[in-house]
Amino acid sequence: MSPETTPEDPAREATLRRAGIAAFLIGAAATFAFFAFFPGRPHVIDWGAIIAALAIGTLARWACRTHLRKHPTHPD
Repeated sequence: MSPETTPEDPAREATLRRAGIAAFLIGAAATFAFFAFFPGRPHVIDWGAIIAALAIGTLARWACRTHLRKHPTHPD
């Protein structure tokens, strides 16, 4: 017999989803800001910057969701 897996609480899953979206947007925006202002040519955003922003956003989302799953909050 295999142990039954319990699905996560829908409210917790919604919180994880919102936190993941926020982390993705913040990571992507920070990467775009870096590439827009660091090289000194703010009018040039190339495909490399867009791909890097998507990759950093995805990494930030993954890190946020992993952290929140390892350290659950317990209501009082």
